[in-house]
Amino acid sequence: MAAMKKREKPSAGGRQRLPTQADYEALSEFRYQIRCFLEFSQDAAKAIGLVPQQHQALLAIRGYPGGAPVAIGDLAERLRVKHHTAVGLIDRLVAAELVKRVVDPADHRRILLKLTRRAEKYLADLSAAHLGELSRIEPLLTQIFSRYAK
Repeated sequence: MAAMKKREKPSAGGRQRLPTQADYEALSEFRYQIRCFLEFSQDAAKAIGLVPQQHQALLAIRGYPGGAPVAIGDLAERLRVKHHTAVGLIDRLVAAELVKRVVDPADHRRILLKLTRRAEKYLADLSAAHLGELSRIEPLLTQIFSRYAK
């Protein structure tokens, strides 16, 4: 089971330049675009009958680095939630026939998560829509990030 990593706090040490008006505008625009993308994502999930957190869990399982099998602890880490919260989410996904629990053949104490065909279909449709939305906002994000490329 993966341990939750602590999020790094912004560094107070060292000399940093003061933000300019353009920096504030870029940060504001970036946060705005993130919020718009998240709203798009939530609405897309709801439109096919999923709770946004269910969509996030399905994506975390399917998109796990290297396509490796995912245990509940791994999912908790990827979603940045407590283990018991991930268990409850998985219970609901199993009840909705979107995820199956599978015993790890290498370690019978470990339970792995596997998407059902229905979940794969939902996720493929949602991911196609999300990739389209990312393509739409890419020029805006590129413009924001290009200011800070070194």
